[in-house]
Amino acid sequence: MRVLLWGCRIFIFLFLLAFALKNSDPVSVRFFFDTAWQAPLIIIVLAFFAGGAALGALSLLGTVFGLRREVSRLRRVANQPGKNS
Repeated sequence: MRVLLWGCRIFIFLFLLAFALKNSDPVSVRFFFDTAWQAPLIIIVLAFFAGGAALGALSLLGTVFGLRREVSRLRRVANQPGKNS
C-alpha cells in the first residue's frame, strides 16, 4: 500500500512538472490603474492557487477556534465531580 501511495505521488509530481514546463510562456495579468504583472503562466497559476488556498485556510480559522473553545468547555464540564450522571 505504501509503494502504491508513493507511486501516485511521483506520478502526480511528474505530471505537474510536465505541465509547468509546457506552460512557461510569458503572460500579462492586468490590474487597475494600468498596472500589469508579467510572468510565466505557471507562476501566475501557482500564485493564484496558493492565494486561494491561503484565503480558504484563513476563512476556516474562526470555525476551528470556536470548536476548540467548545471542546475545552465540554472537557471542563465532564471533569467536574458530581455532575456526571
